[in-house]
Parts: sequence; structure tokens; C-alpha cells
Amino acid sequence: MALCPCGSEKDYSDCCEPLIKGDRAAETAEALMRSRYTAHAKKEFDYIFETTHPSNRQNGDRKGTAAWSRKLDWQRLEVRHSEKGGPDDSVGTVEFLARYRKDSKAFDHHEIAEFVREDGRWYFKDGQAPQPVQAVRQGPKIGRNDPCTCGSGKKYKKCCGA
Repeated sequence: MALCPCGSEKDYSDCCEPLIKGDRAAETAEALMRSRYTAHAKKEFDYIFETTHPSNRQNGDRKGTAAWSRKLDWQRLEVRHSEKGGPDDSVGTVEFLARYRKDSKAFDHHEIAEFVREDGRWYFKDGQAPQPVQAVRQGPKIGRNDPCTCGSGKKYKKCCGA
């Protein structure tokens, strides 16, 4: 038995495989998102196309997505936040981070994915990058030529800033 690539810690045969094979539908937006990640990892591109909302499906995208994903080695999925998307909802969002390698280099794909439920089935509608979080300095700015904060009497660049 092999663990599912989606990170659920369940066996693939009990987790995403039944969704990808069409034996059952995803009950939540998060379950669909996890199964779509797994489909990328398992190179099941028809499932990715079929779970994309019909208004966003284009045959060129099907081929392009498959060509792009074939070159990648999917490493790990981290679900950061889900909002709505339950069995009784009609919309939901899932923020996730998918880690992959391409040409021996590591990459992160961070996205907020939007899902809709129509006729009892969840579909991926759209995705966007999250807004960058601005860093806020907690203390005063220390310049290179300012006295070191440790009290040594040296310039910061020659002491703790070295």
C-alpha cells in the first residue's frame, strides 16, 4: 500500500484514487483540490481537465497543462486554509502550497483556489496568488554606521552586524 501524494496520510486506494478513477465524487472543495494535486503527481491529466469548471475548459489548456506538469516532480502538498467548500456549500476556497522540482531546482506554487459546486459536483473555477504580506519591523532601524546595540562602543557593522 502506498500513501496518497495529497498528504492525507491515507493509502492512495482509500483517498484520492477513487475520485480520480471516477468511482466517487469529491465531497468537499478541499478533497477535490487534494485529488487534483494527486492527479498532477500521478500524471492523470484527464481528471484535471474534467474537474475544471466547463466555462474554463479549453483543449489547448489540456495539452499545455499536461506538458507543463509532465516536466515536474511533485514533492509535497500543504493545505494552509480552507473556507466554506463543505458538503452543503456551493462555493469554497482553498489556500495551498504545492512543492515541486524541475531540473533539480525546488519551486513552490502558492495559490488560493476557488471552487464551485454544480449539480452535486465540485469544480475548480479559478486560482490566484495570495497577496504578499508586508513585513513590519518591530524595533528601530539600525544603520551600519550606528553604534552597536550590544553596548560595545563599536559601529554595528564592525560588531554584531559583521
